[in-house]
Amino acid sequence: MARLKGKKILMFVEEVYEDLELWYPKLRLIEEGAEVVVAAPEAGRVYRGKNGYPARSDVALAGLKEADFDGLVLAGGFAPDKLRRLTEVLDLTRAFHEKGKLVAHICHAGWIPISAGIVRGFRCTSTPGIRDDLVNAGAEWVDEPVVVDRHMISSRRPDDLPWFCRAVIAFLEGQGE
Repeated sequence: MARLKGKKILMFVEEVYEDLELWYPKLRLIEEGAEVVVAAPEAGRVYRGKNGYPARSDVALAGLKEADFDGLVLAGGFAPDKLRRLTEVLDLTRAFHEKGKLVAHICHAGWIPISAGIVRGFRCTSTPGIRDDLVNAGAEWVDEPVVVDRHMISSRRPDDLPWFCRAVIAFLEGQGE
C-alpha cells in the first residue's frame, strides 16, 4: 500500500553528507509511494557521503519552490554546514516553515533550520554536538530518539532512523502533531 502516493519530498545533498541519514529516509519514503527529489548546488553531480556512498542530485537548488513539495527532509553529516551558507537553502527552509509544512532534520542537519532562523520556540533534538547551537537559537533541546513539535520533526543520530522515518511518514499521512 502506497501511503504517501502523490506526496513530493525535497532533500538536500552536498559533500560529506551522512550516508544513512540521506539514503534510509529517501528509500523509506519512496517505498511508501512518495516522490523524493534530491537538490544540490549542481544538478546531476555526484556527491560523496562521509562513508563514501555516492548520491547524484536530481536538480539544482536554483529556482526550486516550496509550493512544489509537501515536505523537507534534511540529512546530517557535515553537508549541512556547507548548505546553510546558501541563500536558496535558507529561503526554501523558511518557506516550508512559514507554510507549516514538514521540516525534518536529523543529527547535524539542525544547522540548517538554525541558520534559517526557524527553531525558536520549538522542542527538538540533535546530535549532542550541536545542542548548544539549538539552545542558543531559542529551541528547547531534549535527548530523545525523535521529537515531533508541530511541523518540525527531529532526531539525534543514525540509530534513531526507524523512529525518525515513522514520524515523518505519519506526519505526511496527516497524522502528525
